[in-house]
Amino acid sequence: MRKARAKKRYLAPDPKFNDPLVTRFVNNMMYSGKKSLSFKIFYDAVDKVAEMSNEDGYQLWKKALSNVMPEVEVRSRRIGGATFQIPTEIRSDRKVSMGIKWLILYAKKRNGKSMSEKLASEIVSASRKEGAAVKKKEDTHRMAEANKAFSHFRV
Repeated sequence: MRKARAKKRYLAPDPKFNDPLVTRFVNNMMYSGKKSLSFKIFYDAVDKVAEMSNEDGYQLWKKALSNVMPEVEVRSRRIGGATFQIPTEIRSDRKVSMGIKWLILYAKKRNGKSMSEKLASEIVSASRKEGAAVKKKEDTHRMAEANKAFSHFRV
């Protein structure tokens, strides 16, 4: 028998915006335990977003993150020797996690000079519902829509 489910650990809010979601974002962006550098990159990116759009950078980041979070995904399930892609709704915690990871991943893949510039441009494009991270969300939704016929196999 399995042990009890692990307790949910809550993150401390970040110093500037007092938001645990920012800390979660920074933790995902962090390399080799260099959290202070990660915070510096994030805050620089938010400042650059504010300069680029003449709006509040923090609010634009939140909007970008909500635009990137997917609602449904496909999960593989083996039924009678065949593997089906079954569309399932995503838990709110996983939605946030996927959105954060996609924003960071596609910011890294952009071409720019520094990570803060890349992240800033990805945030701005995601807030306008364009860019690679939003495209990934739309592809995920499209795949779920295409496999809607198998949704009755859902567990």
